[in-house]
Amino acid sequence: MIVREKKGVPPASSEENTREKILGAAGEVFAEQGFEGATIRAITERAGVNIAAVNYHFRDKAELYTRVVVDACSARAAWHDVIAEAPASPEERLRSLIYHFLEYLLDPDRAAWKRRLMAREMANPTSALDELVERNIRPLRNEFLLPTLRELTGDKLSRRQLSLISISVMGQCHYFLQGQPILERLNPDFKIGKAEVAEIAEHISRFSLAGIAAMTRPARRS
Repeated sequence: MIVREKKGVPPASSEENTREKILGAAGEVFAEQGFEGATIRAITERAGVNIAAVNYHFRDKAELYTRVVVDACSARAAWHDVIAEAPASPEERLRSLIYHFLEYLLDPDRAAWKRRLMAREMANPTSALDELVERNIRPLRNEFLLPTLRELTGDKLSRRQLSLISISVMGQCHYFLQGQPILERLNPDFKIGKAEVAEIAEHISRFSLAGIAAMTRPARRS
């Protein structure tokens, strides 16, 4: 039986290709000009598509921006790798999380505009950041990181203390990305690339585990 395509309806592969072109071009334009400064016309011209294509795939500029932020700044793939490994030891689970998160953050093949876009969003948060947090960050923290820290501490610390530890762990990882220009100037010989991810991850892991151990160690009596 021969299946004929309906006239005027692009095949699924063509639609997906157009959608990816729009998302890629929108990411670059939003990173350069911000949400307010970017225009649909500038995005479609860079993508090489017509304005109708944006209306077809996305409701408006706000929805397009949200999709770009969530797709570009999501570490979902890194979390999937962590959960797939899920070592039995809480120490090794924390090491796995730190390694895969750093591997994602410091990936040299990751488009530079994604870092600039996230920096803009952090400086001037929009509802896109709310969706990013709810869909990607909060579930990982609540369902994986905090339970791992609770197991590491023997449930001896308060939720507030566990939250501070989680912030410290993730903050160390982020600094090697956001602070890279400073690190390069302070330490010209210190390179950050794929080869260094394991070394940096091990350092953050050992430093964090030592801090956690110190926080749960019984206080000495004078």
